[in-house]
Amino acid sequence: MLEVTRLTLIKSFFRLFLLQASWNFERMQNVGVLFVVEPVLRVLYREKDLQQACQRHLSYFNTHPYMASPVLGATVALEQMRANGQEGTFSVDDFKRISMAPYAAIGDAFFWGGVRPLAACLAIFFASRESLWAPFVFLLLFNLPHLWTRLFGFIHGYQRGVSIVELIQRYRLPDVAIRLKEAMVVLLGGLSAYLVVGVCRFEQVPTPWAFVALPLVFLLVFLARKGTSALFLLSTVIVLIITLFQVVKW
Repeated sequence: MLEVTRLTLIKSFFRLFLLQASWNFERMQNVGVLFVVEPVLRVLYREKDLQQACQRHLSYFNTHPYMASPVLGATVALEQMRANGQEGTFSVDDFKRISMAPYAAIGDAFFWGGVRPLAACLAIFFASRESLWAPFVFLLLFNLPHLWTRLFGFIHGYQRGVSIVELIQRYRLPDVAIRLKEAMVVLLGGLSAYLVVGVCRFEQVPTPWAFVALPLVFLLVFLARKGTSALFLLSTVIVLIITLFQVVKW
């Protein structure tokens, strides 16, 4: 019975960090996928079977780079079953095709929409206090969840096969992403107020003038929902803030 060694799994895991090293517009991450599973395929197949297996993994694939770990971990398990003549519920191609889109959506919402903005918001707070810990706070808060997802996603994907889908559902990552976004909004609001008051004190402007920013915030939210360019809004805010401080100091 063919079995993938632990050393081979370790090689594949570290190759996951280079999943996006080679992109193409036609099949997206397919070259990176083959690079990840290639050590496993060389253990399980020989000659023509190896060529066919490599060709199989050059099909279209595109998902979130961190959520690719459980998908490719399960893919390795399915390839091992196939090499030993065992038929699973899904074929390798079917599982990758079915799972990549939902995992991409989960990863985008959780990491890009939740973890990264929250880590950035907390890092900005440290930066506003002139703390050199700010970049380390961001890197720590962002990389711990993503490295954990890569490692345990790949391990559990290999151990559970297609059942990894049930495990991901159990963690309810989309719900967690929503909670992270809510926490980020609260922190961002508090941070904005803190920074406005801090600037007023630095410029020796009476603190009550900070409340002038509230109508501006509501206006920006309204314009953003109407689809106004973010660059235009940012430029407008900078001009208004400079003008306001000049008027108040005058």
